Amino acid sequence: MKGIPMQSGVLRVLRATAASWWRHRELRRTGQRALAQRLERQTVLRDLGYLKQAASLPNAHVICGEGGTFLHLGWTTVSTFAPIERFPLATLAVARGTPFIDIQLVTDVIAFANLPRVTRDGSVDPDSSGPGKSVSLTTYIDMVEALGGRIANDPRPCRST
Repeated sequence: MKGIPMQSGVLRVLRATAASWWRHRELRRTGQRALAQRLERQTVLRDLGYLKQAASLPNAHVICGEGGTFLHLGWTTVSTFAPIERFPLATLAVARGTPFIDIQLVTDVIAFANLPRVTRDGSVDPDSSGPGKSVSLTTYIDMVEALGGRIANDPRPCRST
């Protein structure tokens, strides 16, 4: 997005998602079409903001596992219990280049749960172990990959093998 005009396909997906939400459908069904349209516009604008954040924040990422799909945007997290295929906002973020961490193949859930969190504001704790500690997104990806996670849109520099 960084200065790139919004693609009409992205807007189409966001509008369809907003219109399909049960509350908006119910408003339309009961004749409150103008309210439904206003709320749908607000939803689309909110989601566009999330996509812009995902494109501009260095530690933004999408993570998907058995517990659902999460779009991490620094201090904000947008989530659903559904897989990524049923979360259009996360799917769009990944399609536009946001790093994607697939933890569905991680079997050691205790080790995963004990990983430090990804730093929210760009700062990194000098001692990255222990509860409440944070690491850079690239360090976190290294740790998740060691546990069996798969990465798409990998932000780490290429390594020679």
